[in-house]
Formats: sequence, C-alpha cells, structure tokens
Amino acid sequence: MAQSILPGLFADLQRLGQNGQYDRAIKVVNKILQESPEDETAFTCKIVCFIQLGKFEEALAAIRKNAKLASCVVFEKAYCEYRLNRTNEALKTLDSSDKSDDRISELRGQVLYRLEKYDECFDIYRGLLKNTEDDFEEERETNLSAVMAAMQLWGGTDVEDAGMREDTYELCYNAACLLLGKGLYEEAEGKLKRAEELCRQLFEDDPDTAEDEVDAELGIIRVQLGYSLQQLGRNDEALKLYSQVIKTKPSDAGLAAVASNNVVTINKEQNVFDSKKKIKTATADGLQQKLTSKQRRVIEMNHCLLTMYMNQGEECRRMAERLRKMYPDSDTPSLIEAAQYWREKQVAKATELLTNQIAKREGEDVITLMLTLAQLYLGQGHVYKACDVMRSLGPCTYTPGMVAALVMLYSSEEDQEAAEAILDEAIEWHRANKAKGAELVALMRASVRYHLKHNNPQAAVGLLEDLRKRYPNDLKILAKLISAYSKFDSKKAQIISRELPSVENIAHEVDVDGLESSMAALAPKYIKKLTKGEQSPKPQSPMGGGDTLRQQKKKKKRKTVLPKSYDPEVTPDPERWLKRQERSYFRGKRRDKRKDIGKGTQGSVPTIGEKDSVKPTSASSSEVGSPLPGAPTPPTGTRSATATPSTPTPAPAGPRKQKPQGGKQKKKKKGGKW
Repeated sequence: MAQSILPGLFADLQRLGQNGQYDRAIKVVNKILQESPEDETAFTCKIVCFIQLGKFEEALAAIRKNAKLASCVVFEKAYCEYRLNRTNEALKTLDSSDKSDDRISELRGQVLYRLEKYDECFDIYRGLLKNTEDDFEEERETNLSAVMAAMQLWGGTDVEDAGMREDTYELCYNAACLLLGKGLYEEAEGKLKRAEELCRQLFEDDPDTAEDEVDAELGIIRVQLGYSLQQLGRNDEALKLYSQVIKTKPSDAGLAAVASNNVVTINKEQNVFDSKKKIKTATADGLQQKLTSKQRRVIEMNHCLLTMYMNQGEECRRMAERLRKMYPDSDTPSLIEAAQYWREKQVAKATELLTNQIAKREGEDVITLMLTLAQLYLGQGHVYKACDVMRSLGPCTYTPGMVAALVMLYSSEEDQEAAEAILDEAIEWHRANKAKGAELVALMRASVRYHLKHNNPQAAVGLLEDLRKRYPNDLKILAKLISAYSKFDSKKAQIISRELPSVENIAHEVDVDGLESSMAALAPKYIKKLTKGEQSPKPQSPMGGGDTLRQQKKKKKRKTVLPKSYDPEVTPDPERWLKRQERSYFRGKRRDKRKDIGKGTQGSVPTIGEKDSVKPTSASSSEVGSPLPGAPTPPTGTRSATATPSTPTPAPAGPRKQKPQGGKQKKKKKGGKW
C-alpha cells in the first residue's frame, strides 16, 4: 500500500513547490516521512520549505530532532545559522562537512566576509571564478570586487586593481569603494556618479519600478558619494546627499546609521540637538550584523564625542571608560575624556589621566597620548616638562619635525646648551641606525646654521667637514666652512679658500653683453651710463623698422618759490624749522600777575608787585631731555633734547592740600564764621 502512495505524494510535493505553496508542501512532506522516516529527499524538501517561509528556527529544530538525517542537510543548516546571524556556528557547520561543492564554497565565502576574514574570502571567490562556468559568474565577480574593496577599506591591505569590468552599477560601485580605500577621492567621485547613471539606466527599461524603489537602490551610492565629497572638504554638498537619503527612510538600517553618523561629523559642535537625534539612529538596536567592526567603533567614538560637545561631563567620562575596556588599543577615549576635563578647566585631572594611561600601556604605541600631554604642559607654561615628554618618544624624537620643535622650545627659554644637545643626539642616532640619508643631511645642515648663528663655529666646522665629504662639489658648503674657520683659525681659512674656483671659471659661461642688452630692452630706464661722455646705444624696438624706444623724459627742476616777506639782506632764523615752543628764545605767554591774588596755600597772600620767589632750577637738578609732566614727548628726530626748559617744574615737596587754581573763595557766613 505504501508503494502506491509515495509516488503520488512526491508528485503533489513537486507541484506545490513550483507554485510556491510551501505551507501545504510541508504537510505533504510530513505524510511522506510518516511512511518513510529515513527518506533524505523528503527531509531535505521539508527544510527547504521552512527556509522559503523564513522559518529558520523551526528548520534548525527539525534538524536537531532528526539527527540521523542531519548529515544530508549541512548546507541548509549552515544557511539557517547564517540568516540568524549565528555566523561562527555557521562556519563550524561548514567545516564539519565532508562535501566540497560550489554551494558550500559560496556560502563559506559569505560567512567569512561577515566575519571580516577578507583574505580567506578572497581566495575562495577567486577559485570559484577560475573553476566554474555558469549563469552566476556576474554575481561572483561582484562579490570578488566587494571583497577587494573591503580589504582596502577595513582590512588594512593594499590591494592592486585587478582590472575587472565595470559595466554594471554594482561592479562600478565596488571599484569606487576600492579607490576610496586608497584615498583617491576625486577618482572615486567620478566612478560613483557613473554607477548612479548605470543604476538609473537599468531601471528605466522596467515600467513597473517606481521612483521610490529606484531611490532606495541609489541610497548606498549617494551615501558613499557624500563620503567622498566630505573627504574633499565639500561638506555642504555631502550634507545635502545624506539628508536626501535619510528622508527616504531606507529599509537598510546600516545605511541609515552610516548616513546619520556622517551628518554628526559635519555638525560637530553646531546643531547638537539634530546630532542627538541622528546618533540615536546610528546606535539603534539590531545593527550588530549590519555594520563592520570599524564602522561600529567609529560611531561609538562619535557618540562619546557628542556628549562632550553637549557638556554632559559625567556621561562623557562614563562612556569613555566603557570604550577603553572595549577597545584597549585605542587612544581616542582617553583623549576625549582629557578634552572634557580641559573644557571644565580641570587641567590637573587631564594631565593625571594621560600620565596614568601612558604608564598602563607601557611598551605600546602611545605617541598621540604623549604629544597631547606635552601640549597640556605647554598650555600651562611648563616648557621643560613638555620637552621631557617629547624626548621620551623613542625614535620619533629624532625626526626632523620633532627636533625642530624641541630646538624652538629650548631657544624660547634661552637654553642654548639643551638645543645643541638635542641636535647632536639626533645626528648621532641617525648615524647609528643608518636612517634615511636625506633626514641626516637635513639635520646636519640645520645644526650648522644653529651653531653659526649662536657663535659656535668650532662645532659647525666638524659637521661642515662631514658634509663636504658627502658633497665635494657643493660650493655653498665650502664657503660656509671658510667662514667658520675664519672666526677662530684664519690660517686654515686661507688654505681652504685656495680651493675656491676663480672668477673666470665661475663666470666663463656668462654672456655679459647679452645680459646688458636684454635688461636694456626690458627696462631701459634702470640702465645707468657708465661715463659722463659715453652714450649707451639706443635699443632697437622689437617691432622692427628701425624705430627706437622712447627715451625717458628728464625731470624738470622745480622753481624755488620764496615767501612774500623774504628779505635777502636779513639772515634767516636757523631755528625756523622748529616749533615755537621748542625754540631757544621762546619765553611763553605773559601772564597777568593780578590774577595770582588769592592763590596759593591757605593764609598766604602775596603782596601786589612782589616778585616771584620761585627761581628756575639748574639743569643739573633734573634729567636732561626729559619731557615736562603732562606734555607730549616730541617725536624722534625733531631736535636733540639737550636744552633745558626755561621754566622747569620744581620737584614735588610732598603731599599737601591746596585749593584748585582759579577757585572762588567761600562767602562769609553770618556770625563771623566761615
């Protein structure tokens, strides 16, 4: 009886599968498995029906329930785990399979891509393209180009362009991502615009595709285009593209998160309330599998930075501590927390934080933290502490830029010995480690300039001798060497100066007549006559025809204009160019002595007609050339300030009360009292 039922059930199962009626197909499969519990084909059909219905958990439950038939559905089990974001479990399932067909290889490539194992993924897709020929070749090329772009963007690998075709918008988009990873933003911009055109052309032939569907497909291209524009400094154009994508509310949560994060980076300290909304979208639940680890890391760092911009000090420190535990190799959390302390004017805490982090990560690359600590010390005016930090950077200390900074800081403190010491240490380090020759030569030249500038020619001579061995034909080095020797060993300078080439050897290739004629043609008014009687030849006009250039007009002498009151028999006043107040015979205006009645200290009344008792002080009693109190100092060069003023101001004799000059006396009150 069973033999007559199974063929009919299988026929029904095939018909339902072709029509997409998977719910009814599962019921038929169950009947088949009741009749034949170990039928591998029926069990496989049951798992496929669950997958088509999106019931991945039920498919895995059925596989676990029937362990005997689990070996025939290894691919289906791994696919269900992959769709449930159990990526590591999917990889273990694929590794346990003895089969090696194309389906398993392609699924393994997808799993490795999600696990960010791009090198292994690249090998798998490259092998598939070489060994297979079917209708899925274009999809494999697209996946391979995506892996190459991911290796360049996030894998830290420099990938060479494989010269793949770019006739589809997916391939063109992936090629643009590869260029973005290389930092070629302008070229990437052109390819992204080309990818957008190809995408529109693809959907133009389909009348059933709505404009919203086209915009949804173009969303990822526009966000990537905005990123390239942002890297090129065109933030307004980039912000417009990001906003356009966010308004469409894309179904891809990862795309919305990236666009929102990039808007936050453009806003920075501005429009923090909009940034707060955008960062919620970028940190929403369910993005763990939609973003790469580097994307998630960047978004979390930006979230912490945003709390600093919003002056949420405690929240910022809490997030920074959490990020330090999640990413112990990152300097960013500590830098953000130190910046938060700096904004709160707690510089001591910022310095302590960076010092502790540097001590904890001893042996690691903490150059960024150390340079930030040096900057904090400089902000507080602790120059030597900053220099000590900069000198503890290891090989980085002896780079030309760092040496230049240290020399500048020591020079600002007028510490010539320390500046010379760091120059000598850098030169010795480069010699011992056989570093780049260009950097060593640059340091030697800089050290020579410093020694010569600070009158230390003996130290400069040794370096110049070394440079001369490297560049024996460099006349500038020879000239500096002679100059340095001339300051302390004139005989040696004379001996070396004999090696200088003669003037004839230096100028034998110079055409003096040609130079003079060219200068005369270009600027004749600047050419002077050699002798009074010799006339320079008139330069010919470049237009030809024997015309000569116009001669410069001679300046006309101005006729001297004498004043109307000029008397040739009277000698002019030699002090006529000085101000009246500065002339030796100036005595000031006459004052009416009658106005002095009632002035002076209380109780002293000068007699009418009495001469002033205050006599002019001698020139020795006051500084020669000092200006009068309250009078503006004459400008430099007007006169030599050697004349003593005719009425010098007496030195003050101490504080005393005095009525203001010109003040009226109080009227006498009744009763005889003032």
